Amino acid sequence: LLKLYLLSQHENNGYDTYASMVVCAETKDDAITIHPNGSVFFENDFDSTWALNSSSNLCEEIGDANESQKRGIVIASFNAG
Repeated sequence: LLKLYLLSQHENNGYDTYASMVVCAETKDDAITIHPNGSVFFENDFDSTWALNSSSNLCEEIGDANESQKRGIVIASFNAG
């Protein structure tokens, strides 16, 4: 059964950055591999829209996904500039 996770980051707070997201994933370790733009998050990838390292991401399990949800982003918060 998939879980819902809330991820947020406070490392990169400028314009045109993601502040947080809710994802559907198997585990916490799986959740932190999801980038808020829908791609895969890579450590030390100098993407200016999200945190540099997964250790900068706060990840909290917030509930169970329903049967129709698939792995990926449920919603993301983007600070447009």
